[in-house]
Amino acid sequence: MVDNFFAWIVFTIVILILLFIDLYFTDKRKERISLKGSLIWSGVWISTALLFCLFIYFFIEAGHTKAIEFLTGFLIEKSLSIDNLFIFLMIFRVMNVSSANQPHVLKWGIISAIIFRIIFILIGVGLIGLFQPVIYIFGIILLYAAYKMAFAPEYKIDLEKNSIIRFIKRYFNLNSEYHGRKFFLKEKKKVFVTSLFLTFILIESSDIIFAVDSIPAVIAITRDSFIIITSNIFAVLGLRALYFAIAGIVDLFIYLKYGVALILFYVGIKMMISEFYKIPTPVSLGIILILLSGSIIISLLHKKKISH
Repeated sequence: MVDNFFAWIVFTIVILILLFIDLYFTDKRKERISLKGSLIWSGVWISTALLFCLFIYFFIEAGHTKAIEFLTGFLIEKSLSIDNLFIFLMIFRVMNVSSANQPHVLKWGIISAIIFRIIFILIGVGLIGLFQPVIYIFGIILLYAAYKMAFAPEYKIDLEKNSIIRFIKRYFNLNSEYHGRKFFLKEKKKVFVTSLFLTFILIESSDIIFAVDSIPAVIAITRDSFIIITSNIFAVLGLRALYFAIAGIVDLFIYLKYGVALILFYVGIKMMISEFYKIPTPVSLGIILILLSGSIIISLLHKKKISH
């Protein structure tokens, strides 16, 4: 068995290598990632996460329990990130961002998401450590998120009424044109923000809202900061490839949001009753797998029925 310090070193090295591959090497591509290529890369990232899960199983103390917690947290975050990618797709369409510039925005979005997640996780775990009843607040957040995902009207972007865009237009010089991959532009000794930067801000704001819902969901599974952070970061990695895969087959998953809503509802209940009864993690893993796979199968069957 290895101690947590060595495990953190292994995790950090792996993440730095993956970030270099995902955010630097693949960012040099000039063309849009094809559906086949995005599915292959998504498989690579998921396989890497599963290999890290095996590392936890064999080399971390209480590896069997920790590995199941990691896998459960990873599945929760990955399924939630798929729903969030639908919003990214909508933002790109509304902002009329070319497919060539989308990977660049997602690159900085992923880097920011990793930073914010680590901060939110440490705050969340710290709050529970200081004041145990916070778990009930987190539980209510998850139940509300489940209701909102299942029954709230479809998310829409009104560029005229959006508070973030109005704030930037009011306090910053805005150049409404696109200038390649530039977020900022200097003209006549003035610095302007471009429409691509506005898009990045919209992407990042939606991801922060998403993190507020998703991080308590993993905390409901485990209070181990190592497992929460690693499962979150592995779920975030490869989101660019997953985005282009989702963009290509978005119509196949019309019932996925209901499966994800049920997952949020379940982990919310699990968190709120954890003081009285702790549902075994393997049971949670099984329930999440059933809900996720069930919503995908129902979506595919519905699509097949419509096509006939």
